[in-house]
Amino acid sequence: MLEQLARVGRLHADRQANPIVAGALERIARWQASRLRLTYADVAMLSRYTAAIRFFENDLYGNPDFAKRDADLARVVPLMVRMLPKKVIATVAEAVELNALSQELDAALLARLPRADGVFSVADYCKAYRRMDQRVNRERQIRLIAEVGAALDSHVGKPLVRSGLAMMRRPAHLAGFGALHDFLERGFSSFRAMHGAQAFLATIVARETALMDHILAGDTAPFPDPLVRAGIAGSRSLGTPASGIAGG
Repeated sequence: MLEQLARVGRLHADRQANPIVAGALERIARWQASRLRLTYADVAMLSRYTAAIRFFENDLYGNPDFAKRDADLARVVPLMVRMLPKKVIATVAEAVELNALSQELDAALLARLPRADGVFSVADYCKAYRRMDQRVNRERQIRLIAEVGAALDSHVGKPLVRSGLAMMRRPAHLAGFGALHDFLERGFSSFRAMHGAQAFLATIVARETALMDHILAGDTAPFPDPLVRAGIAGSRSLGTPASGIAGG
């Protein structure tokens, strides 16, 4: 976890040192969060998955600046080690790695876009995505999403974890670690509401892998412009359809 926190710390420092680049990366993050919202609009309509979609969009990827949460995490690691099981610590570490990898991929994408201000079309995005030549890291990103999700799903039914988080709530906020604690509770509560995340995670892996394959194969329009079509039901041609998880 400390290694991943050092990694995101460097990324946060780079953002603070260059406000122009930080603004461009924020636009890319918002654009991709809108794309996620579009791709999974049909899934989010199912009440048991709504909170989990929001957690993935806002807490694992879409938020352009996790500096406060990550600073909290770096300070509270000794307390977490004493109060939470090792497997939970490992899950948090993977979530931080996912955030770091996503930021690194965004920076690489920005360097290959035709404009340095982070304004681009779907075709521009796809061309820059291919020019990055980062299939291995893209696959790692998808795999981390599945691993973090599966780990959260396995933890939510454990009374020890729930009681540990509940015990940490007030001390965490009093000590200034509220951003981190709220992140953890949102993750656990969103997965507990699903009553099983296997089908949900399989849908994410299938759709994200299909999108990656389409883009790398040369597709310049694998999804509508998310800034225009956000909120409209996502394409079902790129992965598991909504009916595949409705009862899963």
